[in-house]
Amino acid sequence: MKVAVVTGAGSGIGRAVAVQLAVDGFDVGLAGRRLEPLEETAELVHAARGDARALTVTTDVAVAESVAAMFDSVANGFGRLDVLFNNAGIGAPPVPFEDLTLAQWQAVVDVNLTGSFLCAQEAIRLMKRQSPAGGRIINNGSISAHAPRPNSAPYTATKHAITGLTKSIALDGRAHGIACGQIDIGNASTPMTERMAGGVRQADGTLQAEPTFDVADVARAVSYMAGLGPEANVLFLTVMATGMPFVGRG
Repeated sequence: MKVAVVTGAGSGIGRAVAVQLAVDGFDVGLAGRRLEPLEETAELVHAARGDARALTVTTDVAVAESVAAMFDSVANGFGRLDVLFNNAGIGAPPVPFEDLTLAQWQAVVDVNLTGSFLCAQEAIRLMKRQSPAGGRIINNGSISAHAPRPNSAPYTATKHAITGLTKSIALDGRAHGIACGQIDIGNASTPMTERMAGGVRQADGTLQAEPTFDVADVARAVSYMAGLGPEANVLFLTVMATGMPFVGRG
């Protein structure tokens, strides 16, 4: 049985991906800051596949000791790690650039970038020492890894940085049988995107409602990447709402 770890597994994309991975044959380690949502995800995992094993570990990905303890729990509970989905992420208030506080900037960097680094680092250590060695890391980028929304500097900067992290891990992991890819998601339907129906600030300053798409499509895309054989890798994949104003001048 293959093993996957999903960070930010207590809601939204992380929850949907964890359930889909279980359906597709993975046992799953569920990491997040709050235990109750993780336990709810674990229940959904078991409902989706009765014999699936789900390990819940409260984790703050921005804290190195917390991340190390989570991966120790996974190693002790499952014996190995085949896939890490680096999903945990936050944004900052959409205020003018000059009004961002250093604390707001740092909080986003700590979770989105440093957290992904710390989790990847621990995953690589485990993947290198296990037998058979190797595995796969999938980083959750964003449409913002390609183009910003107004007043999104911390989030956009970290998602651009995730692209650099993905390329570096893909290169450095190559000799050890560790693949790394990135999924960039635009407007998946989750509680975080419910506000889009009421209008989202556009580059020209107007508010426009934006379409969303089923988060299950994201989950299937991540599971596809996770299920590839060791000789294949999806380095970058974009999945987005067909009608969102991303491509072109809209």
